[in-house]
Amino acid sequence: MHLYAPKTETMTVLFLLLSPLLIFLLFHFIARHRHKTTSVNRKLPLPPVPPSLPLIGHLHRFGRVPHRSLQSLSSKHGPILLLHLGRIPTVILSSASVVQEAIHLHDLALSNRPHLISADILTYGSSSVLLTQYGEHWRQARRIYALHMLSVKQVESFRQVRQEEVASFIERIKLDGSAGEKPVHFSKLLVDLTNDIACRVTFGHRQPLEGGSSIGKLVEEVSELLLIVRIGEFIPWLSWIDQLRGIDKRAKVTADMLDQFLERVIEQHLKKRINSHENEKIGAPNFIDMLLDLKENDRELGMSLSMKNIKVFLWDMILAGTDTAFVTMEWAMAELIRHPDVMKQVQQEVRSTVRTCGELNEESVGEMKFLKAVISETLRLHPPAPILAPRETTQEIKLLGYRIPAKTRVIINAWAIGRDPDSWGDRAENFWPERFVDNPVDYKGQDFQFIPFGVGRRGCPGINFANRVVELTLASLLYNFDWQLPDGMRGESLDMIETAGITVHLKNKLILVAKPFV
Repeated sequence: MHLYAPKTETMTVLFLLLSPLLIFLLFHFIARHRHKTTSVNRKLPLPPVPPSLPLIGHLHRFGRVPHRSLQSLSSKHGPILLLHLGRIPTVILSSASVVQEAIHLHDLALSNRPHLISADILTYGSSSVLLTQYGEHWRQARRIYALHMLSVKQVESFRQVRQEEVASFIERIKLDGSAGEKPVHFSKLLVDLTNDIACRVTFGHRQPLEGGSSIGKLVEEVSELLLIVRIGEFIPWLSWIDQLRGIDKRAKVTADMLDQFLERVIEQHLKKRINSHENEKIGAPNFIDMLLDLKENDRELGMSLSMKNIKVFLWDMILAGTDTAFVTMEWAMAELIRHPDVMKQVQQEVRSTVRTCGELNEESVGEMKFLKAVISETLRLHPPAPILAPRETTQEIKLLGYRIPAKTRVIINAWAIGRDPDSWGDRAENFWPERFVDNPVDYKGQDFQFIPFGVGRRGCPGINFANRVVELTLASLLYNFDWQLPDGMRGESLDMIETAGITVHLKNKLILVAKPFV
């Protein structure tokens, strides 16, 4: 008996250790089998599934830079494929044709967002218009953006803010660069510009956090937290790992800081409104006062606005209004530095147009066709969010002859679509703005081969606002300065390695020499 006791004990320990794994695999098998037997279109095949690993499925396939890893998978397995991210089935769409079919036939069924724990903590229970689930709340929020906050008239009302901040930005470059005698930290100055514009239109003035730190630091922290992969979301019985990593604690601290900041600025505006005379203007137009006006006149609005709703709208504007414009302008300048012939051509257009029109403003910028082509080509190669925010099917659908079950996540790889040779030809990987000259294809979401701001019902509502900032800023940079790398570096040596994130930045920030032209 004594000879067998240690072996029996070892087997018992092994069984206890492996039982959670066996239970998980059993339930996983039952769930997948149930989908097959209860499906309305059970005769249709599922999309192609690349080789995977036990438990984690395809989580390891995302790699350091997911949009590139997913493009590589799609090139081997096709423009639509099925990945299993732990327990979550996820379909990847990587071509214009499959996205066009998805949106034309199933936009409503693809309009939901999956439940994300970090989004719940950081955006007031996923109330953000970007991340909230599809339904009445989303429709009302979208309506407020379209009619009140981001309408053509409202965007136009912030013209003076844009002009003043861009002019201040140009003066800072001249000062920091000592009239071209020393390099400037271009990326940092660009971050400050986009933060200042977003804060002025949202709060009425530039708005640091307590202690003097920039609101941009808070945006950066939120973006990083939303990107972190939570093991527990994909493999629930391993959620204790997320607790050990301190993700929830970090997210809650950031959410509290955000909430206190928004409470403070709203309270400041409420006090100003109380102390102001009935017909006295409180100050420059801004989103806080606009939302407080809507709250007071909610009968005309058709819904009741709470303070929580107002906070969500304000945070959406800051989060979306800073990073998107910054990323686009940083990549545009990097590409122009690497392509001096294109830089020379667009500068000639900008300077010639200003001479003809008499000044540099948003009207004269509207005449600069090649500048717009440069921006479009930048967005094609470097969409701000290369992987669009995930969707979730509300019902089973048929797509490209495949069956997509309900409650399946759907990810659109906008980066891969923008570089697809089937849509863009042999020069799909090249920076060639001429492809957009006199080309009706644009980034508004109607052309499925070019969707940097999303597509369908869940497309970005702030395209027009971001576009105004990017066009005026780039025109001003190209008009006022001749640009080059420091220490005689050549453009082709510029490091274009990306960071991983919700938005994708240059890993090594731009340090440039700006020689004044005028």
